[in-house]
Amino acid sequence: MFDLNEKPPLVSLAPMAGVTDIPFRRQVKAFGGQYCVSEMIASDQLARARIDMVRRAAGAGVIAPLVIQLAGRDPQWMAEGARLAEAAGADVIDINMGCPSKSVTSGLCGSALMREPEHAMRLVEATVAATALPVTLKMRLGWDEHSLNAPALAKRAEDAGVRMLTIHGRTRSQFFRGAASWSAIKPVVDAVRIPVIANGDIATAADARRALDVSGATGVMIGRAAQGKPWLTAEIERALKVGGEICPPPRARLLQSLLTLCDDTLDFYDGPLGVRVVRKHIAWMIDAEFGAQAREVRKAICTLDDPRRVQEALIRLFDDGLDRAAA
Repeated sequence: MFDLNEKPPLVSLAPMAGVTDIPFRRQVKAFGGQYCVSEMIASDQLARARIDMVRRAAGAGVIAPLVIQLAGRDPQWMAEGARLAEAAGADVIDINMGCPSKSVTSGLCGSALMREPEHAMRLVEATVAATALPVTLKMRLGWDEHSLNAPALAKRAEDAGVRMLTIHGRTRSQFFRGAASWSAIKPVVDAVRIPVIANGDIATAADARRALDVSGATGVMIGRAAQGKPWLTAEIERALKVGGEICPPPRARLLQSLLTLCDDTLDFYDGPLGVRVVRKHIAWMIDAEFGAQAREVRKAICTLDDPRRVQEALIRLFDDGLDRAAA
């Protein structure tokens, strides 16, 4: 069994809907990323075998450790989702109590659960009781600035058997506005004995060092900064361990990663869906490497439907630069 207490992750990849699918996580792992969380999976829909949720729960034998994040409102469905995830080969079950999306909170899931601590704890207890796997919990500081109840919930979650916590340094009401407060995570660290991971606005090794210093957390979790940069979590971890800043891979390695990601995505999804899914990764990786000057080339590549032509265009761009790619 994966031991979170003995070796909690120093740098991990956050669960991001539409981003952290198996093809992307495989690239993160290929660059040396150690701990990657799946996209959020609706527990009731997983139990009903909805194809997109079953797809999100896949990864046994491909991603290790396999960390499956479950979201839900009903303790019964969360328990069933945990059992199904364990049967599918998961190594860790993560509970989503932090998603700020209106589509999630309108169903009283995600960070909306922080407004109902008693109900939230029933959900946590049911999940822990349903599986032999370690259960972790991701949440925010609270619903808003008037209800910063993360420390109290963290302590209760620890007592219920949760093995690790990840805290995003914003309230739900902030969504992603303003700056994440890493210092506001410190009261959670002080309230529990289990590992606490700091999340929010961490994009560089300097950010990670500062977040660890002011929060007292055990590790950091990288979210939106990793879009288009599957190498980022591994590079931040390397920099934390040996010093210095991150060092992006050479362009040839990035091209190899992107071409593999394209092939994996087209294989993983059915037909035109794969083309649509991979376009955002192509756009993010072009933006990350070339910036605004590649906007027109990026637009042209992302309108292509033929995978062979996409591959040829990417090779021209990454091998020869913007001049030939735009020709």
